[in-house]
Amino acid sequence: MRITEVESVVLGDAHFVTVHTDTGLVGVGQSACWGYPTAVHAVVETFRPHLVGADPARIEHHWQHLYRMGPFRGAVLGGAVSAIDIALWDIKGKALGVPVFDLLGGRYRDKVRLHLLLPGTGAEALAAQAAAAVADGFTAVKFDPLPANYGDLSQARLVTETAKTTAAVRDTVGADVDILIELHRKLTPLQAAAVIPALAPHHPLMVEDAIQIDSISSQAEVARRALGVPSANGERLHTIWEFKELLAQGGTQYVRPDVGLAGGLSHGRKIAALAEAHHAAVVTHNCLGPLLTMASVHLDVAIPNFVTQEYSPLDDELAEGPARACVRREGGYLPVPTEPGLGVTLDLAGAQPQDLTGRPLTRIPIRADGSIAYAV
Repeated sequence: MRITEVESVVLGDAHFVTVHTDTGLVGVGQSACWGYPTAVHAVVETFRPHLVGADPARIEHHWQHLYRMGPFRGAVLGGAVSAIDIALWDIKGKALGVPVFDLLGGRYRDKVRLHLLLPGTGAEALAAQAAAAVADGFTAVKFDPLPANYGDLSQARLVTETAKTTAAVRDTVGADVDILIELHRKLTPLQAAAVIPALAPHHPLMVEDAIQIDSISSQAEVARRALGVPSANGERLHTIWEFKELLAQGGTQYVRPDVGLAGGLSHGRKIAALAEAHHAAVVTHNCLGPLLTMASVHLDVAIPNFVTQEYSPLDDELAEGPARACVRREGGYLPVPTEPGLGVTLDLAGAQPQDLTGRPLTRIPIRADGSIAYAV
């Protein structure tokens, strides 16, 4: 079997690839570098001379070749390699007539637990959304409790309002539902040192990405300081080497690889093994729709240290979109797929551009004094 064509398609802030073979088998993949999809597309175009005519079964060989073609690294390259890697695993599963998870070690669990992303802001809206999620069968919810004007609040007000919103959700869902706190990299390390302990009485499963991702050692330091409150990091990391440094410096915590950014399924399996060696758990990141959700599910099914899979309302909205999964959500879980490959049908004919993130890239928080809120 040989690769005959590699197609790369940008639809708004979504980026998909299809890898065609001379046997008629087609593998599908998607990247998660949603801020710069056209840049990822350009990198995939540079991959084509290596891939066309090659044996698609040599997945690790292709991963290393594509990653090391030039002395450059980062999210754009990570997204491009990830999309191709996912597509090659899809081809291999289809060629062998088995789901991809069978090639990653086999089925370790019988279904995949989900945590629902709550899009609301403020205590009242989030509590209502959390109640609806629990009624729908979810056993875990994730939300951002920071006030909308967090950048201009006093330290005391920032802490009390964030804790108040978190308390409202906890009081609504009770003690039998996990709450996951997403801080979206909005705080400085000093603010995080004040905010995170205030959330401890509400027993979050994890507090994620409190600070900007510019420094792995700084992220690790925040995790070390957050005694009694488990930290989670990694949705914007790209390689096993970054995760190695995070785990070595930050100790046991939840890691959040995104298979559309952190090297696909090949690298995702290695990241999970690194975490396992550090007694850390995996909470896979994904917010871009059914294809990446299904790719993540195959990893979730196969690894022992998986806890819960991120699930966006977008997955339900796009269930009949260009990427259609072979399974549908059942309450707060996804069934284990049984179709060969990923179990995803990708039909891009006539597909419209997608708005997966809900904001223009240029719209970021600005403080009242005109400064960039993230630049601390």
